[in-house]
Amino acid sequence: MNTLCRCLFLCLAIVGAVMSPSAIAEAKKVLVIQSYHAEYPWDKSYLKGIRQTLDGNYEIETFQMDTKRVPKDAYQQQADKAWEKYKSMKPDIVMLGDDNALKYLGKRIDDDGTPVVFLGINSNPRAVGIGKMKQVTGILERPLFKRNISEVNKVMNNSLKSVLILFDSGTTSQAAVTDAFKGKDTLKVGKVKATLKLIDTQSKWQQAVSNAKSDGYDAIIVGLYHTIVDDSGKHVPAGDILSWTSENTPVPPFAFWDFVVGRDKAIGGLVLFGEVQGVEAAKVVKRVLAGESPKKIQPAVAKKGRFYFSQAQLDRWSLTLPKSIQSKASVID
Repeated sequence: MNTLCRCLFLCLAIVGAVMSPSAIAEAKKVLVIQSYHAEYPWDKSYLKGIRQTLDGNYEIETFQMDTKRVPKDAYQQQADKAWEKYKSMKPDIVMLGDDNALKYLGKRIDDDGTPVVFLGINSNPRAVGIGKMKQVTGILERPLFKRNISEVNKVMNNSLKSVLILFDSGTTSQAAVTDAFKGKDTLKVGKVKATLKLIDTQSKWQQAVSNAKSDGYDAIIVGLYHTIVDDSGKHVPAGDILSWTSENTPVPPFAFWDFVVGRDKAIGGLVLFGEVQGVEAAKVVKRVLAGESPKKIQPAVAKKGRFYFSQAQLDRWSLTLPKSIQSKASVID
């Protein structure tokens, strides 16, 4: 056999090994069940983090529960559909994105014997019953309420006395504010008074924004706004809520999450990134699939937020980042 033939034979053998059913079968199957939907910026961001971390020998599929847009009485039905997807796929591990996926499917999948890694969880792990589950662990999400308010005050030249915190009334929002506000609607951060409003309808949201200045607030910090409905109960596109808020607010709007920041959105702040949640959760997935017991991996809070601002919004409100923030900030627009 001449040299050329030997090379061709070797190449064909390598290709055959790579493409053989046995090689393909080695890929670990990962099912990501999203509480929300593919277009939601948070989901896009954490899925990017998952995919860039689980590169190589992983087969990743997703299911969208869509609980930002469907009514609450449909959540169980969505969870049942996710369960059907899980049973048909038979994954090696399941990732549960955000509170509703964990609430409706965590114990169910754990009882079936498949390891679970969660991410984006605002609820207290004990309240969800994670301690009683055999193969469940993951990454917690904790909005930086107090730290962000302090940094916003610096951006506003320490003139902030009263700030309005706006959230929708969805499951994630209620879980997100529990630890910081402890059932109250006000929070004191230094000399700054923060007032929380959980809002369900578009008209109430618009009223709160429009009256912010006359009600004595110096700024707004926008939280989540994705379960807002109109007065007839129909879901309002999240982008419409944010763009209206940006255009009509009489006081500077800041943010807790990266997807709220932008030219036609909010100024920014010390924000959380979904991509970080995806990366950290995917690292845990690798550990579990390598043989480490989920029970021995304590749920952890992902890395703290980053300074992230819109230059267009800063210019609009005649604000300049102080040097202490400027040196660490990412600025877009």
